[in-house]
Amino acid sequence: MKQGLSLRVSQHLALTPQLQQSIRLLQLSTLELAQEVEQMLGDNPFLEITQEEAAREEFGLDRADTPAADDGEPMAAPDVPSPPDRLAATADAGDGDGAAPESEPGDWDGDGSTEMVPDDAEWGVDAQARGKQGEGDGDVDAADLARGHESLQDHLHRQALSLRLPEEDRAALRFLIESLNDDGYLEDSLEDLAASLAPDDLEQQEELVHRFTVALHLLQHLEPAGVGARSLGECLALQLRALGARQDEACGAALAICRHPMDLLARRDVKRLAALCGETEARIKAAIGLIARLEPKPGRRFVNVERNIVVPDVLVTKVGRASQFRFRVQLNPDVMPRLRVHDVYASALKAHRGEGHQALQQRLQEARWFIKNIQQRFDTILRVSNAIVERQKNFFVHGELAMRPLVLREIADELGLHESTISRVTTAKYMATPFGTYELKYFFGSALGTETGGNASSTAVRALIKQFVAAEDLKKPLSDSQISEMLKEQGIECARRTVAKYREALRIAPANLRKAL
Repeated sequence: MKQGLSLRVSQHLALTPQLQQSIRLLQLSTLELAQEVEQMLGDNPFLEITQEEAAREEFGLDRADTPAADDGEPMAAPDVPSPPDRLAATADAGDGDGAAPESEPGDWDGDGSTEMVPDDAEWGVDAQARGKQGEGDGDVDAADLARGHESLQDHLHRQALSLRLPEEDRAALRFLIESLNDDGYLEDSLEDLAASLAPDDLEQQEELVHRFTVALHLLQHLEPAGVGARSLGECLALQLRALGARQDEACGAALAICRHPMDLLARRDVKRLAALCGETEARIKAAIGLIARLEPKPGRRFVNVERNIVVPDVLVTKVGRASQFRFRVQLNPDVMPRLRVHDVYASALKAHRGEGHQALQQRLQEARWFIKNIQQRFDTILRVSNAIVERQKNFFVHGELAMRPLVLREIADELGLHESTISRVTTAKYMATPFGTYELKYFFGSALGTETGGNASSTAVRALIKQFVAAEDLKKPLSDSQISEMLKEQGIECARRTVAKYREALRIAPANLRKAL
């Protein structure tokens, strides 16, 4: 083989570190972005957080690099208790109060044109409108409120303090409280709990089981009713006994139902339950109605609400008169980090060129890249949000029934971005609207054909199904086939299987379980 030397010209895309960081920041949620900012503040000495608005030129940002949606707006640097040791458990109580701050959103005209309202506070200053909050707690946000929320264990420990118990029984009660799951159930048996504390001492295990039995009886008499149950039937029975209406025939029949398999109750098998309990069908129906009003998960309201908090990235509100209104679209200033390059360190680096200058210069450039990428992240979110509001303007006026079909490709083509970029922007980003807070992906939905040749959004079809079910006769609930026929009457072609899929997505029970007794 003869060797030769040749030149060839080719093009390829290289992901620079700056581009990789930009893509990664774009797909982060609000909480993840806050953690990323905290980590960068700790690692990079040239980066600092400020409460004042900083000029864009301070970061070395060129306005030509800024997306069009920016409109020249300046960028501001933007317990679980430990497991008990031999019945010596301790519980930490916490309480707090606060309210989530409200902020003023920004502008979209009802005629379809989007208006960006220049507002310096959008990038640097705290939200000015605090709405319904009091003067004393205006700075307390929803996360602080969640962290101060009382847990189920704390609630039970506080009640246990009022019981005059010997030290051994008090320790046993504390241990059982700490062994409850989030729903308030005791999943492990008393024998297993005793064996975990004294694995090699049978005599001590028997004594612990006795202590636990007494403590369990005390625990099941604490609030909320039903706590400390080992099964759903026991939980419902504890709540029925707490009602204090054992002489009531319906309550007696309900207690009898709880002693039988729960699948019969789930299927509402009235005839089978009547035969097993020795009651009439009318009394069994009344008992099922009574059970339906009980709480199957006593610890539900004590679950840590911090993980359920949704902080919107974009705020949309209606402004103006009823006849001439518009929607304001604005980034939430409370989630935007206020970052800038440390002036003193940057000036010192520029004036002195000594050992390690190149490494420090690289760190300074990383700080500028980080601020610019955060700016681009929020610019992109704002551009996508404006496009969504313009496309789904009927939703913001009439609600989810007016939602139109929308796919990622439409927004990508309109903004000149890649479809994967739109997917990253709409994931784990939320928009506060007059009808509630929704993930940006909520505004995208597939299309279903109509008799007129048009398309209907799957989101609107689900809302219509929800409306049909809410207005149905509880004695004769609508089946999936009947809902499909009703949708055809509305001009929407939707098969029975599709109706069943949408109904399950809405967490609506089948017709046989929705039937009122």
